[in-house]
Amino acid sequence: MQHTGNTVRPIIRIDENSGIPLYGCIAFGLIDRGTNIIQVRPSSSCLLSCIFCSTDAGPKSRWRQVEYIVDLDYLISEIRNLVKYKGGKNIEAHIDTVGDPLTYPHIVELVQKLSEIKGIKVISMQTHGILLTEHLIDELSDSGLSRLNLSIDALDASLAKKLADSRLYNVNYVKEMAEYVAASSNIDLLIAPVWLSPINDSEMPKIISYALAIGAGKRWPPLGIQKYEVHKYGRKPKGVKRLTWYHFYRKLKLWEEKFKVKLKLSPEDFNIIKLPKLPIMFKRFEKVKARTIAPGWLKGQKLAIAKSRVITLVNAGEIPLEHKVTVRLLRVKDNIYIGEAV
Repeated sequence: MQHTGNTVRPIIRIDENSGIPLYGCIAFGLIDRGTNIIQVRPSSSCLLSCIFCSTDAGPKSRWRQVEYIVDLDYLISEIRNLVKYKGGKNIEAHIDTVGDPLTYPHIVELVQKLSEIKGIKVISMQTHGILLTEHLIDELSDSGLSRLNLSIDALDASLAKKLADSRLYNVNYVKEMAEYVAASSNIDLLIAPVWLSPINDSEMPKIISYALAIGAGKRWPPLGIQKYEVHKYGRKPKGVKRLTWYHFYRKLKLWEEKFKVKLKLSPEDFNIIKLPKLPIMFKRFEKVKARTIAPGWLKGQKLAIAKSRVITLVNAGEIPLEHKVTVRLLRVKDNIYIGEAV
């Protein structure tokens, strides 16, 4: 069964014949930040509308105008090329969409095919878990999923539902799935809550205790507590304090001492190393000729193509598709390109 989490927005299907490259757009495809981790984004949809979502995902999105889904064979073909480019060993494929990867209808096949690529040693995935079932966990385990980063932001059922902003979310069910992963699969479990002070302050110690009690973190750390950050198009819940990094890490240290567990994580904890990065195709503020090819992820945006890369055009609502434009690049970091027509 396919769950897209989207009942209104059109879904753009991206395959080899679409003419849309898999590099350049943050919402789909592949992201290479110059390490042994390749971020794999096969779809953009989500069933939840979390009140803190940095990517404004889910049915209650205010900014999204379309969703994307990438053809499995196209994705695998490009991943193979990228793995080879990066040296072909010790690669982690991290499936971390701007929605929830479990909305991808071929998620088991994706994990299976990733596991067959020489050089990929770890396959990890993030999810809020509401689409997990024991059968799906078994399939993902058998297909080679190494680690599941499971977002649980509160153990209190009513608060958890409030944070997810969806009647579909049942944290008690998600806990059942977490416990099944930890006890009955070959998948390592990492619990990854977002700390929104003061809304779920009292939940953080409970979540730490819970993760340790169910046996999370056999190969990797059991927890990855995330600090809520404000993003331009992300949701901004009322009453949330913007913690300083000093306060955040100071609190992690206190919890580390109390629970005897490492919470301040480093690249070494996940064996992250630097590897060759795909060349950046443009310079910031450079002007290039491009062609619009599809609606952009957010309202007022278009996707344009130049030098086999996708450029997200902002303030482009009036620009027609299949239109040649001159684009000034505003962002080029990590092969994610944002520009505006001039």
